Amino acid sequence: MGKEKIIISPVTRIEGHAKITIDLDENKNVEDARLHVTQYRGFEKMCEGRPYAEMPGLTARTCGICPVSHAISSSKACDNLLAVRPPKAGRNLRRIINLAQIIQSHALNFYHLSSPDFVFGFDAAPEDRNIFKLMQTHPQMAKDGINLRAFGQKIIETLGGKRIHPTWIVPGGVSHEISVETKDSILASIPEALEIAQTALKYFTENLHKFKKEIDSFANFPSLFMGLVNKKGNIEHYDGFLRFIDSQGNILEDGIDPRFYKDYIGEAVEEDSYLKSPYYKPLGYPNGMYRVGPLARLNIANACGTPLADIEFEKFKNINNGKPVLNTFYYHYARLIEIIYGIERIEQLLNEPQTLDTQIRAHANINRNQGVGCSEAPRGTLFHDYQADDNGIITGVNLIIATGNNNLAMNAGVKQVAQTFLDGNDIKEGALNRVEAVIRCFDPCLSCSTHAQGIVSSTIEIRDEKKKIIQTIRRG
Repeated sequence: MGKEKIIISPVTRIEGHAKITIDLDENKNVEDARLHVTQYRGFEKMCEGRPYAEMPGLTARTCGICPVSHAISSSKACDNLLAVRPPKAGRNLRRIINLAQIIQSHALNFYHLSSPDFVFGFDAAPEDRNIFKLMQTHPQMAKDGINLRAFGQKIIETLGGKRIHPTWIVPGGVSHEISVETKDSILASIPEALEIAQTALKYFTENLHKFKKEIDSFANFPSLFMGLVNKKGNIEHYDGFLRFIDSQGNILEDGIDPRFYKDYIGEAVEEDSYLKSPYYKPLGYPNGMYRVGPLARLNIANACGTPLADIEFEKFKNINNGKPVLNTFYYHYARLIEIIYGIERIEQLLNEPQTLDTQIRAHANINRNQGVGCSEAPRGTLFHDYQADDNGIITGVNLIIATGNNNLAMNAGVKQVAQTFLDGNDIKEGALNRVEAVIRCFDPCLSCSTHAQGIVSSTIEIRDEKKKIIQTIRRG
C-alpha cells in the first residue's frame, strides 16, 4: 500500500482562492498537510514607475474586502516620503474609517463565513453550512450580520464617498473634513450596532462549551505574537509601535518604529505557494513563526481602552490565566471583542472636538526616498514600503500583507487539525470541514496577500487549437 494525497480545492468560505493538500503515509496516517495559495497578483511590480500620489488608490485595488486598510498604510508610507504628519483631525478621521473597515470585515467573517459551523456544527451536511440556511433557521442572526456589516460600510461610504475603493484617504491626511450632520448621523447609529455586537458575543461565549475538541486542536501550539500597541501598551490599529511576545507572554521586542521592520522581520518564499512566509528574524526561518490579527492584538496588549471592550478583555485574559491564548479557535472571540472596541472607539473619536477641524491635510514635496506605512488591518499588521526618486516616482515596493504574516501558523494549523480529526481509512466530511475551518479562524484575505518575492513554482501549458499541449514551461 503506497502513500496517498487528499486535495481540498477550493477551500470554502474564505476570502480568495486556496487549496489544501493532505499527505497520508503507507498506513493512511496523516503525514503532512499544506495550504497552497494559488493566486498571483504582482502589485509590487505593477506600481513601479507610478507617481507616489497614486499609490493609495492603486494599492487599494489589491483587495475588494479591505481596500481601506491598504489606503491607510499606503497613505502613511506617502506621509513618510513627504516627511509630514497629518493634522489631528486628519489622523482621527483616518482612524475612524479604518475601524469601520475592521468592524465590517469582522462581521463578514463571523456571520457569513464562520457562524454556520457554530450554529449547525462542523459535522452538519455541507448543503446546510452556509448563510442561506442560517437565513432560514436563524433570520434575526442573519439580519444582525447584514446590519452590523452595513454599519461599517455606511461609515466608509459617508466619509470616503463609496463603500469599495474610496479615494478620500490621501498622502498628508484626508481630502475633506467631516460635517456636524455626518458626525451626528454616525453617532445615532452606534447604540444599535453595539447591541448587535453584544448579542453576538453573548451567543458565542454561551456556546463555546460545544467546541472543546476544536478549541483544543485548532492550531493550538506555542508561537510568537506581533502587532501594534500605543504608548500605554494598549491595543492600537492606526499608529503606535511594534511589539513581539513569546508564547509565555514575555516581551521579546517593544517600542519598535515600524519603519525599521526589516531589522526584525524576514520574508521566505516556499515553492508550493504564492504567499510569502514572514518570520521573526532573530529566531530564523521557520522557527520565527508568529501570529498576527485579533488574537495576537489582544495577546500583546495591556488593555483595550474602552469600557465595554475592557470588560471582555479581562475575561479573555483569564482564559489562560493571564498568559497568551494559544488556541486559534479564539480568534473568533477576539474578533467580537474588537468589534465592540471599534464601535466604542469610533464614538470617542467623533466626540473629540478636534475631529471637526478643517485642517485635515499636510502638504509637502518629496523629502525622503523611502517611506514605510504600517497599520492594523482586520487580519493583522500591514506594511507598505516604498522607494521613490526625487521626483516622487515609485522605484520599488515591498508589501507584507496581514494574512502573509500568518502563513507559517496556518500551515502548522492545518497539519495539526488533519492529524487530530482525519482517519485515512474512513475519511469523514466533517473532518475535512474542520481542516478548512482552522483556516477560517485566521480569516485570511488571500486575494490581496499573494505577493511572493524570489522564485515561485509555476507551470505554463501552451496548447494548439485542438487543446493539445505542444509546450510546457516550468519554473521553480
